[in-house]
Amino acid sequence: MTTYNTPADAANTAVRAFLTTVGEFYLGRTFNTGSGAGKRDWERIRDEVFHGKCAYCGEDGYRLQIEHLLMFNRAEYGLHHPRSATPVCS
Repeated sequence: MTTYNTPADAANTAVRAFLTTVGEFYLGRTFNTGSGAGKRDWERIRDEVFHGKCAYCGEDGYRLQIEHLLMFNRAEYGLHHPRSATPVCS
């Protein structure tokens, strides 16, 4: 299957990159959840704040992923920042 990128995709990617940079400036460091301090932030949010449960259904035992309370896209303008990250099941 061929994937076509549209001008809207490029605009959304640019906005996400900008909002990630603003979130990093606000936080004072990167929020890379794959390693380092960002990963520790995410693990604390997931395990200590939400006790390893999905923020929506409250179930545990699932692999939780990050969802932003305010999505960082050109519609909602949320930041890629720990205060916007919440754990959810798929």
